[in-house]
Amino acid sequence: MNSTRTIETPLTRMLGIRYPVILAPMFLVSNVDMIVAAIHAGFTGAIPALNYKSDREFRDAMDELRQKSSGSFGINLIANKSNIKLNEQLRVCLDYKVDFVITSLGNPAQIIEKCHEKGIRVFCDVVDERYGEKVASLKPDGLIAVNKDAGGHAGKLSSLELIEKLRKVTELPIISAGGVGHGAQLYEKLQQGAVGISMGSPFIASVESPVSKEYKEACVQYSAKDITMTTKLSGTPCTVINTPYVQKTGTKQNVVEAFLSKNRRFKKLFKMLIYHYGMKSLRKSAFGTTYQNVWCAGPSIDHVKDILPISSIIENLVSEYHKACEPNAAITR
Repeated sequence: MNSTRTIETPLTRMLGIRYPVILAPMFLVSNVDMIVAAIHAGFTGAIPALNYKSDREFRDAMDELRQKSSGSFGINLIANKSNIKLNEQLRVCLDYKVDFVITSLGNPAQIIEKCHEKGIRVFCDVVDERYGEKVASLKPDGLIAVNKDAGGHAGKLSSLELIEKLRKVTELPIISAGGVGHGAQLYEKLQQGAVGISMGSPFIASVESPVSKEYKEACVQYSAKDITMTTKLSGTPCTVINTPYVQKTGTKQNVVEAFLSKNRRFKKLFKMLIYHYGMKSLRKSAFGTTYQNVWCAGPSIDHVKDILPISSIIENLVSEYHKACEPNAAITR
């Protein structure tokens, strides 16, 4: 790839990367090979700490990342009380002085404070301006605006609506998350005021991705119209591919499940059980062959036409971006 064709923004300067794109942290999917490939091709990337079952496994992955690449990489931490491993995971991030941390859910105050003491940047996921303003007061290094086209736990607002609302309450850099599978859409997000994007679903079907061939092929064969929202996986709305199995089992909690989710006495235990069995279902679908397929993905799989190396996906995206920059170029949505 021609290094002179860089896309310079505050995010590229902040992280020392050629293109303003974070390979988004994806539960079960993101791994060392994917992040290394992204770094070598000019992006950066992050891995959810929850992808590692033990402290030793997490530390081994950090060692491998440092050995295989000298570029910037990050870790995603779940900040709410449901993550009983948070303190342990944060300690690993501090020990290895990762380049950045992405926080999701909960109060990120402790994470921001401790990471800044080590010179680690922190970006916080937000889905609306109310939470964005609260988080901004904690002085992270940027906000990740999770819009309605994101994969996994999506927001409710379009990228333009969310960016505009956040810019009214903070001057922090804003990274747009959701709805990018083509370079023209990257151009569009930068024009909307984002300093970069967080992009995940199109990389599920990469050569380096560890998921099953069936999962990758589903990302090729299905499109944006096949993405649906379900509350059956974690109790929180989550985007999945609308496979025959998902259609058969439904996407909404039944009467009993809905009651237990709201009941003061039982809701904590019930949500823990829902989350446990939901994640077990996702893991089984991601790595095995089963008719009970529940595959997480976002609408950006619309642009996935083949299973490709990450370097090729990035090269295509950058080429498409530069074409979109040309006068009178049409935006591909």
